[in-house]
Amino acid sequence: MKSKTKPAKKTAARSKPGKAAGAKAGKKAAAPNENKWMLRLYVAGEASKSLTAFSNLKKICEQYLPDRYAIEVVDLAKHPELAQKDQIVALPTLVRKLPEPIRRVIGDLSNLDRVLVGMDLKSST
Repeated sequence: MKSKTKPAKKTAARSKPGKAAGAKAGKKAAAPNENKWMLRLYVAGEASKSLTAFSNLKKICEQYLPDRYAIEVVDLAKHPELAQKDQIVALPTLVRKLPEPIRRVIGDLSNLDRVLVGMDLKSST
């Protein structure tokens, strides 16, 4: 996970390096951010829960949001001042920036149903 950890001000890591966001060969490019999920994962260094959260998030995104997401990892061990921006009080925390409204899920993201409901990928009923 070390290579994926970036401060919030840098460009978000893409799920598939080298691929332009929203563009595929032979298809029209989608409007910027159309159907694009912008996710920010706040972690504490390489703690086991942080690594588990990142791994679980990647699996969930690949299954439920293929080619429609960007993950930005913010290591609060290196950049504690960034916690205030999204009102982070516990780690790890996932923040869905887009689509709006902003949603938060706290924990290692191992409870799939809870994460899907929290990210609004599945209804709670």
